[in-house]
Amino acid sequence: MNTRINETIKRHDKGYNCAQAVACTYCDLVGVDEETMFKMTEALGLGMGCMEGTCGAVTGACVLAGMKNSTGNLDAPNSKASSYQISREILSRFKEQNSSVTCKELKGVETGKVLRSCPDCIMDAAKIAEDILFDEL
Repeated sequence: MNTRINETIKRHDKGYNCAQAVACTYCDLVGVDEETMFKMTEALGLGMGCMEGTCGAVTGACVLAGMKNSTGNLDAPNSKASSYQISREILSRFKEQNSSVTCKELKGVETGKVLRSCPDCIMDAAKIAEDILFDEL
């Protein structure tokens, strides 16, 4: 298996946020150029900007799920249910592994107990995305 997990960390080390690190690493597999994916996911890092929301790495994986699964049928959106199911599976696996999908909880903002570092969240979300979305790797 040719994993791209280490590439996600290289992007994060360059300054990509957690969502960008995951989504941009696999953007070619869903037909999006990296600059466009970078822009699309810029506001999704840091728990959607304030640590209150879903971990950016998980959000980036869900963006990939929609891009990979959606039929893009604007007249009769017919792939939402299956895209939601894939996103649910991504979130479920991540939460099972890390006890939360919320950035603030993962970082221990209120408890002082860090459940998972950003690089570890990125690697976890990338592994889950590879397992669920990209079995060709």
